[in-house]
Amino acid sequence: MDWVRGEAVGQGSFGKVSFAIPTKQTTQILPLMVVKSSWVSHSATLRNEKKILDELKSCPEIIRCFGDSYSCENGENLYNVLLEYASGGSLADKLKNSENLRLSEFEVKGYTKGMLRGLNYIHKSAYVHCDIKLQNILLGQDGKVKIADFGLAKRVGTKKEDNLRCELRGTPLYMSPEMVTGGEQGTAADIWALGCVVAEMVTGVPAWRCTDVTELLMAIGVKNQLPQIPEKLSEEGKDFLEKCFVKDPSKRWTAEMLLNHPFVADHDYYGTVTLNEENKSEIPSTSPKCPFDFPDWVSDQLPETCSITCLPSSENQEKLNLSSGSWYNSAAERLRGLVSEIRPEWSSADDWVNVR
Repeated sequence: MDWVRGEAVGQGSFGKVSFAIPTKQTTQILPLMVVKSSWVSHSATLRNEKKILDELKSCPEIIRCFGDSYSCENGENLYNVLLEYASGGSLADKLKNSENLRLSEFEVKGYTKGMLRGLNYIHKSAYVHCDIKLQNILLGQDGKVKIADFGLAKRVGTKKEDNLRCELRGTPLYMSPEMVTGGEQGTAADIWALGCVVAEMVTGVPAWRCTDVTELLMAIGVKNQLPQIPEKLSEEGKDFLEKCFVKDPSKRWTAEMLLNHPFVADHDYYGTVTLNEENKSEIPSTSPKCPFDFPDWVSDQLPETCSITCLPSSENQEKLNLSSGSWYNSAAERLRGLVSEIRPEWSSADDWVNVR
């Protein structure tokens, strides 16, 4: 696919990310794409990511890859990988922009279930992600989870793995005890990192409160300490995290086991707003059921408490936030908007309108 580099989107772990704009017009509706680029001489991790994404392309909870290419730009030889654009940003962005800088347990359950589906597919395909964290969990246009950034990912059970035993792979705040003490990073390490992500979504702060890296690694690998489990979490949620934060990786629950845990098992929401958080009832349909049920109808006398809040991204992002109820007013509220304290003079002809 021929493309040109567009506006910069951000910086990945192993390369810059920009919009990729196709140069040839087509009647086909093409997905929005970004291109992740790095110098050819430093492209080993990006080539590894492309190879793995090609093998994991059948999972909807994993970011899609559309191909790769080489280019020469401003005298630099670049290796480029075309990826699906996740317009919802990352879970880190979601947390930063949320009220009180934390997510509700209802939302946490949904995103956790999406991550587990993706991790279960990754692990069954004999891979370990090795860098699960908020920044690497993206949200698509529909709000669904998309696991991204497979630059550190590796296949499980290969001879090459033994040569990496002394190498620390990943982000310290999310590293498992076996990774810190022995460089061992199997599928269980991703589950430990998942637990850290869940705890962070609930509290708005990292599961470990250490600021010094050496102190952090000592707490994870040497001292008999576990990440703090949020007090505000439900008993099911606390039990879920306890299954993630097991020191012995052989006894830690797998992604498949956790998908059946009561914390997420019966939860249908995993990134899209389908239920009202307060009463768990369905959000009203946009199809009108009565004359006062048109969502685009606005009274001249809206109640002061009714407001439309636009998030600072795209129009698609606005549509993802229906749970606030700001787009939908009840029939009773709309009727109140029609009621006026000034009564018309029915005897005067000027107050009548001819209709036919």
